[in-house]
Amino acid sequence: MRRVQPQAGFTLLEIMVVVFILGLLVTLVAPPIMHHVVDAKRTKAAADVKQIAESLQLFKLDNNVYPSTAGGLQALTQPGKPPNGNPDGYLRTVPIDPWGNPYAYFSDGARFLVKSYAADGQEGGEGDNADIVSNEF
Repeated sequence: MRRVQPQAGFTLLEIMVVVFILGLLVTLVAPPIMHHVVDAKRTKAAADVKQIAESLQLFKLDNNVYPSTAGGLQALTQPGKPPNGNPDGYLRTVPIDPWGNPYAYFSDGARFLVKSYAADGQEGGEGDNADIVSNEF
């Protein structure tokens, strides 16, 4: 006579307990991790604004004026003619902020303002939605 071997496996109750524990861990661990992602995006945007501002300063040193608001940041990617311009341009490309929006640029020729509207993509905001702004204007 043959013995019937019990089948190895997990019961539905065991699987439900494991899924509950995993869900509990995710709810405890995910919020702090997600906050670090937001902080990283804000840090990246601040670094981009600083890089653009430095490129604008170099542009002004060569041309005695900042690019117009209408010309925008694209003027920084255009090669200039020596002695009044950098033959390679001042930026390879105009960066996009970490939320996928273009950086806003305003200038009256003597001063400029570069800003990212942050996560909400709108002017103003508080906390994680606060604008990231150059301090030149």
